[in-house]
Amino acid sequence: MKLALQVVFRDIPKSDAVEVAVRKHAAKLDEFCDHLMSCRVTVEESAKHKHQGKLYSVHIDAKLPGKQISSTRHHENEDVYVAIRDAFDAVKRRLEDHVRMERGQTKPHEPLVQGRVVRLFEEGHGFIEDADGNEYYFDRASLLHPSFEKLEIGVPVEFLAELAAQGRQAKRVSAARQQVASSP
Repeated sequence: MKLALQVVFRDIPKSDAVEVAVRKHAAKLDEFCDHLMSCRVTVEESAKHKHQGKLYSVHIDAKLPGKQISSTRHHENEDVYVAIRDAFDAVKRRLEDHVRMERGQTKPHEPLVQGRVVRLFEEGHGFIEDADGNEYYFDRASLLHPSFEKLEIGVPVEFLAELAAQGRQAKRVSAARQQVASSP
């Protein structure tokens, strides 16, 4: 870590044992991601809930060059060490995703195919034709937007093309973006 770890205690007295636990978890993050710039950990007693015992809340903000990663919610638990573990686990998962993206190890999304609805049947299915003249079967279950009842022949759509045993099929069908943008 380029800058010192900051551990902030709010509404609870400073605890050396808690700080040691936070530093241990932060060191593991730093080992995993060597370009971690800084990390700020806030440990507090949560006053949101009326509860028999105390609830501890932990929030983490970690900075990388050009990016900030935070635990997206306050991790609460009656045991402060469990709250710390849960918060660091959440940040570690987000750091892992970030590192995978940097290394190009994320699965690319399949491109959406553009087409037009060419046939509709009352039973709840129809066919889409792409620019090359290929037809793709779809049914109401694969339609995202609009509903099947509002769909009309000639409407431009976007979909994921799939080759199945029965032939070409369209999945995740929705009205094309320019069509959606022009709708009231």
